[in-house]
Amino acid sequence: MTPSPPDTAAVQPAVADFVSSVAAAYVSDLQNGYLADRSIAVATLAQLRCGAGKLPEDVPELWGKAGTERLYSDQHLSEREAGRAEIALFAAITLYALHQQSRPIPMHRSGAELGAAVRQLMPNGALDEPIRKHFVRLGTATTPAVLADRLRHVVILLRNASIPIDYGILARQLYQAQNPDGLRQVRQRWGRSFHSYRPAGSRTDADAAASSDKDTR
Repeated sequence: MTPSPPDTAAVQPAVADFVSSVAAAYVSDLQNGYLADRSIAVATLAQLRCGAGKLPEDVPELWGKAGTERLYSDQHLSEREAGRAEIALFAAITLYALHQQSRPIPMHRSGAELGAAVRQLMPNGALDEPIRKHFVRLGTATTPAVLADRLRHVVILLRNASIPIDYGILARQLYQAQNPDGLRQVRQRWGRSFHSYRPAGSRTDADAAASSDKDTR
């Protein structure tokens, strides 16, 4: 009896989650070392910054520095999956290196979504058109190279404001964006987190109305 081929829809999320976990673990190692002022971590991040916004094949001097060998530690990847995973991991790690530059606090924070982070750049929750245009340009990128380059510009804005993001989540999204229909799904996630962000302590009209109803009961 011929075995059934693997379910592609099930395989892709599993690989995306694996890429996410590898990125989060490596970034955490780098971040802990950098914040503890360990010379190896500081030097590694300085080297990795030159790859931010580029693809791994464009920066061969970083081979062995971006953690891509970790992708082959305990999971078999097809050639196509490996190629996409390396691009996603390399982009996430080098962007983190740029983001953490000269910042004394962690720029990788678990659960911090990119869209919400961009919205935090806008004072008092008001739309800032130049920042919004940077965010919109992310959504119109059509290749991994263009997406990585445009993310670099956004990461610089976030670094200047000391606003962190979750690089495990970003690595997963960068992998997903290379799959058929994946970029559309990632754009939806970015847009949802952008629109749903509320500053700490703020209340929507619906929240206020609900509170008023409780007070009158």
